[in-house]
Amino acid sequence: MKQSIKNIFGKLSLFFLFATLFAGLGALMTIDHSRSYDKLDNLANQKYIISSLTKLSKDDIELALIQFNGKSTQLLHDIDKLRNSYEYNFTEKYVLDNSKEYLSDLDKLKNLTITFNQNARDYYTKDKKNEKVKETVLKESFHNIFNQINNMIFRSVNYNKAKFNIHKNVTYFAFIVILVASLIFRKKLNAIYGDLYYLYNMSNKDYVIYSEEADAISLRMNRKPTTSDNPSMLDPVTGINNHKGMVNSYAEKKGMKESNFTSLTIIEIDNFSKAHRAYSQEFTQNILKKVAFTISLHEQATDVISRIDYNQFAIILSRSSKEASFKDIDIIRQSISEIKFKSPQTGSITVTVSGGYVIKPNNTTLDESLRESRKILEHAKSHGKNRVSQAKDLQESAYAEA
Repeated sequence: MKQSIKNIFGKLSLFFLFATLFAGLGALMTIDHSRSYDKLDNLANQKYIISSLTKLSKDDIELALIQFNGKSTQLLHDIDKLRNSYEYNFTEKYVLDNSKEYLSDLDKLKNLTITFNQNARDYYTKDKKNEKVKETVLKESFHNIFNQINNMIFRSVNYNKAKFNIHKNVTYFAFIVILVASLIFRKKLNAIYGDLYYLYNMSNKDYVIYSEEADAISLRMNRKPTTSDNPSMLDPVTGINNHKGMVNSYAEKKGMKESNFTSLTIIEIDNFSKAHRAYSQEFTQNILKKVAFTISLHEQATDVISRIDYNQFAIILSRSSKEASFKDIDIIRQSISEIKFKSPQTGSITVTVSGGYVIKPNNTTLDESLRESRKILEHAKSHGKNRVSQAKDLQESAYAEA
């Protein structure tokens, strides 16, 4: 089955979008991981500050109090920094779901810090009364806060291990997806390049075209002229095949695409008969020429178009599916309805056509398919015109009438 270049590039665009999202996710994970190290540095710095607060000299109480006030304020500020930075720690918040535990640790650390600061403030005074008791209380506070920080560091290390495993798995998954997609698209793009190179020189006759678009271009490039050297096979007004030319061209082309479906459609210009001419002969022939030209714009190398009656054209299409064949026929109908003519008598007019569409089986002759198509054409004409009817429409009408 041939691939659509449009679909391939649409998927390639989607691939680049996902690759960009993966790259953005990787950047976020890097930032997230760096914040984890900032947290460890913050906690280690708090341990250093607390240790230094227990070693202030009491020889100069005023200097000790100044140093104490600055460092105690720094401790509370560092705790607030931990709380604020956690707002952007997405992996821990939403994947590990440790918000309750971590925020509880921060609250406990803050309370211990406030207690430690208060005990240190009581200790660093000129009052020597109960100094030993105050020192003991301060040391106890120091051990409590020190142990709490150590616990938080231990938990942070465990969080980091868990985050690393998550980041590692995401990175592996992204790498595998991008690698596989890159190999697939590399193969597809090489195939498209092969199609373009084939269209460029057309030297390799055994080349199998990969894409739908290249196949359509190739068919148009290989299209044989619709005219013939034999005037007896040409319609003198439109220059396309007449009935005899249609039979001859079909016999030549029917084996070109044996795997395709062959459809036959007779289209008739609505309200346009030889018995009831509404326009001059010159204007009438101009309409016939433009209709024939419009049909020929959609002709591929395996197709046959012909004028088989005064206001009737036969279109034989070879397509990879029934749906594609009917779609092309309806596009032809729409294209004809969009042609604008200017009549000297009535001004601007439009022309519509009705059609009878059939799929021609291999065991059915061309004449049999023509008869079937004419029968279905009558259904289209009697049900509003400017439409293409199929065999199923005829069956549905018969069933409704019954």
